[in-house]
Order: sequence, then C-alpha cells, then structure tokens
Amino acid sequence: MRSWDNQPESHPKHRSAATAATTRVVKHHLGDVVATSEAGREARQEVPRDSGQKATYEKLMEQVVTRENAAAAWLAVKRNRGAAGIDGMTSGQLGQHLRQHWEVIGTKLRAGTYVPSPVKRAEIPKPNGGTRMLGIPTVLDRMIQQMLLQVLQPIFDPAFSPHSYGFRPGRSAQEAVVAAQRYVQEGKDWVVDMDITQFFDHVNHDILMHRIAQRIRDKRVLRLIGAYLRAGVMVEGLLVRTEEGTPQGGPLSPLLANIYLDALDEELTQRGLAFCRYADDCNIYVGSQRAAQRVLETVSQWVKRHLRLEVNATKSGAGRPWERKFLGFRINPKGQIEAAPQSVERMKDKVRQMWRSCQSLTSEQLRDRWRAYIRGWWNYFRLAEERRAIDDTEGWIRRHIRKCFWLRWHTPKGRLKALRRLGLRGRLLQTARSSRGAWRLAKTGALHKALNNSVLRRYGFLMPSDLAAAM
Repeated sequence: MRSWDNQPESHPKHRSAATAATTRVVKHHLGDVVATSEAGREARQEVPRDSGQKATYEKLMEQVVTRENAAAAWLAVKRNRGAAGIDGMTSGQLGQHLRQHWEVIGTKLRAGTYVPSPVKRAEIPKPNGGTRMLGIPTVLDRMIQQMLLQVLQPIFDPAFSPHSYGFRPGRSAQEAVVAAQRYVQEGKDWVVDMDITQFFDHVNHDILMHRIAQRIRDKRVLRLIGAYLRAGVMVEGLLVRTEEGTPQGGPLSPLLANIYLDALDEELTQRGLAFCRYADDCNIYVGSQRAAQRVLETVSQWVKRHLRLEVNATKSGAGRPWERKFLGFRINPKGQIEAAPQSVERMKDKVRQMWRSCQSLTSEQLRDRWRAYIRGWWNYFRLAEERRAIDDTEGWIRRHIRKCFWLRWHTPKGRLKALRRLGLRGRLLQTARSSRGAWRLAKTGALHKALNNSVLRRYGFLMPSDLAAAM
C-alpha cells in the first residue's frame, strides 16, 4: 500500500478501489472501529510559497480524526515498528488497544482534551562521538502524531523552500548534494558550513507555535501540538519537564523542525544566497573567502537573534567544498562528488566491528549481516562520481574477512582442514601451523589463494565494486 505522500494522481475509480482495498486490510486487523472510510473529507489546500495569502484551517481536527486517516496512521506505525514507550505497549499490541478504546480517544481528540504521555529517554551514539538524546513516545502517541503529520504535511510542505531537502516527500539527501555540486560548478566554490548547536533540544516553543498558528487556526490542533512539545521526559522514573526543544523520535518532529527553520530559508532567499538545507544541516555557497566569512558572521547573528539558537563555532566554518563535508559527501576540486574521508573512516570502523572473530554467529550469518550493511551503505554512496577512496578500501576489507575466518578455524588442525577444503595443496598447507599473527597471515599467499576474490564473491561476500558492476 502506498503512503499518502508518494501516491500519484489517478483516475477517481482507481482511487476508490485503492481506498476500498486499504479499508479491507484495516478491517481485518482492527475491525470497524477504525476501518470505515469517511466520505466528504475536506479538500486540502496547497499554498504557493510566493503567495501573499495564508490559508487558515479552523476545523482541522475533524480531518485528523477521520477513521480513514487513523487507519493509515495505524498501518504506518505498525510498519515502522520501533521501541515501546513508557507504558511498554508494542506496535503489535496497538490494534487490540484501539479496538477497545478508539471511541474514547477520538472523542478526547475532537474535544481538545487528549493529554499525551511523556516520552521515554533513549541515547544513541553519534558517528563522530558522543550521544544523541531521543524521546520515544508511546505507540498510541506515535499514531496520533502520524495522524497529525498526514494532515499537516500537505498544508505546510508546498510552501517550503525548494532548497530544503530533509524529511520531505519526494526529496532526498542525494538531491541536496547534487544541488550543492551545481553551485560549485557555477563558480560558487566557497562554502559556509553551519552547524546549529543541539538544534532539536533548543527549539523555542513560542516561536514554533507562532509559525504554526499563522496557518492553522484550529485551537484543538494547536493545543495538541503544544501538549506534545511540553509532554516531558521520563528519566529513571522521574518526569523532567521540557521548556524548549522538540524530541527526536516521534513522526511529527521532522515536520516541526522544517516549519521552524523555514524562517532561515526565507532569510537566505531574501539575501539572494545559494544554499542547501537538510534538516538542521545547512551549507551556503558563495564566490569568495571574504564573502564566506561575512555570511557566516551575519547569518549566525541572525539565527541567534530571530531563532534563539546558537551556531556551533567549533563545528561551523568557511572553506572550500573539498575541505568541508555535506551529508557524508564532499565536492572535490574537479567539481565531482565523492565520499567524504570521515564517511570512509566510519565505514572502516564498521568493518572492524563486523569482522571480529569472537562473535556467536555462523559464517552465513556473518555474511548476510555484511551483505545487508554494504548494500545499504552503497545505495547511499553510489552517488559518488570519484570512487578511488572507496575502491582502495576493498583489499583492506577482504583482509579483515580472511583474518576473521583464520581465527574462527581456531587450531592448526582446524586450519589445515579448512585450507584443504578450499583447494590448497603442497607447501601452502604449512601455513596452517604458522604462529604468526592473524592480521599478518591474512596477507600471505596461502590465504589469498584459499579465500581469493573470486571465492569470496562466489560465497556472497560482496564489495562496493561488485554492487557498482550490477548497476
């Protein structure tokens, strides 16, 4: 089933069939409580960015709580799975909860009296060190946020800047990088790389709610969004109130971030600056070092004054595009896209982790986990036009694989048996009794012959070049 944000225009008869199919699926899981589609939904208006008029929506909650919208939101939450919130309810248990309580929940939403639960604090490691704080809502609150998102995104998204690429239907990080490359090729070969200090933790609630209220006049919707912003965080059993910020972890958070930072997009556009923004990652492209320094200073001041946010002076800076990274890529002096050195190093860190020998996994499980990782990594970085840095890692990756298997063969007897099984004969088998270190042995002729590139490829141990050849 396609989601609302990528479904193409179709004949009304086809749309009716699709709606009926969705209704049947949801009826099967939830019964008639959430399944029945409501006729006569109010048409959503799209407001061009350059329009002088602002559409207002005074009875939006009725669109939010339609059974059709609720059914689509439930399916999205179930499909995304995710961790349980503070109540311990899983996405698999949500259907039964809705069958029993949906009428009460819907009544509270329509009356504007629904109270969200606090989010559960979780920490995930950042690629460059440190941790990022996530706030995990309950699955019910994730569903209600998804219901809001499905109605609010078609209202706000058409008015966002064309230079904003993050968390928007039909847009991607790769498109942002291609746009950045275009600026560099046009001669704007100095970049202002702006990093906002802990953006999601410091969003000002008053500024955000004011921007939402310029378009949305339904006080119940505004009250519900405000309640989500102020729901608080449970930390070791204690409720910590949230006076600022929008917790990362809920479906609504990315849209709220784009609404907040759309003011920055408007300011940069009014100044006539070339820029690409992906969520809170913003790069501005200019023609000289002097202009870059001036833009960094003045825009940082504007962000502090109007958005009440701080630009991280340590992580931000002005330089050449090949000296800075953007969304894991950089533009080299020839104007080509390539994987940033930091991205290649993070991939190598992952290789070291995945090919440790002391893991309770079978060889097939090691292989399948590697294939899943490298396919995902390549699907993102295949945008790179200059791939020498990626290609240069392949021999090093294979050496880690050979080292891992050498250690997993454990003893001289086990190694001799494995080398014979892989076709080695004669003096090369003496390697099985070697006392040298595994990393050094992984580079010897014996292991290169036993686990040569063709053998590794035949058994499914793929490299980026194999995936590139299959494109």
